[in-house]
Amino acid sequence: MKETDLQKLLLKKEGQQLEWKSTLPDAFRTARTLVAFANTSGGVVLVGVKDNGEICGVASELRELTVLQQAVELHIDPELPVAYESILVNQKRVLAIRVAESTQKPFSAIDPKGTKVVYVRVKDKTVPTKQFMAAVELPNPLLIKHHNVKTVLNFLRKNDTITSDKLAQLTNISDYRANKLLRELTENGLLIRIDQPKPFRYALKS
Repeated sequence: MKETDLQKLLLKKEGQQLEWKSTLPDAFRTARTLVAFANTSGGVVLVGVKDNGEICGVASELRELTVLQQAVELHIDPELPVAYESILVNQKRVLAIRVAESTQKPFSAIDPKGTKVVYVRVKDKTVPTKQFMAAVELPNPLLIKHHNVKTVLNFLRKNDTITSDKLAQLTNISDYRANKLLRELTENGLLIRIDQPKPFRYALKS
């Protein structure tokens, strides 16, 4: 990654595919972010960047790489490929950790007690889900043009999640039909489903 590419990323806000960290947290919390990116749309973690987008640089590249290695080797299942780059900007070092969206979903983060939890990315948040629902087909162009689907997508551009109850209220359809539509959009790879806490909620995939 060139310095110009880094500056372009810093012009964006943290979101579904981008997270800034002044330093990596512990290995398990780092693993949560990585698996959430892999389970959703992929993403980049920039280490050495404050929450306001200001470059602060990392104090120890070795420390950050040690945490990253522990996260990948001890706290992620199955094995997850992770790319890493080091960029020097005005004598401050920023690490770019890149995770591609994977076809081997779902990935789990393993907590210190050995419990495996699946995480997904909802806008700029990493959230757990028990019943991961992977896309099984490519998006149907005709489905996207449907009025009720446009209602879902427009709502989710302004809100983090939607439930079947809320969709039924917005479109004046039954809860059964609303739930069926949300599941269909998830199977088409447009949404992701979150089941903690109940009820089921759905978020834009990207």
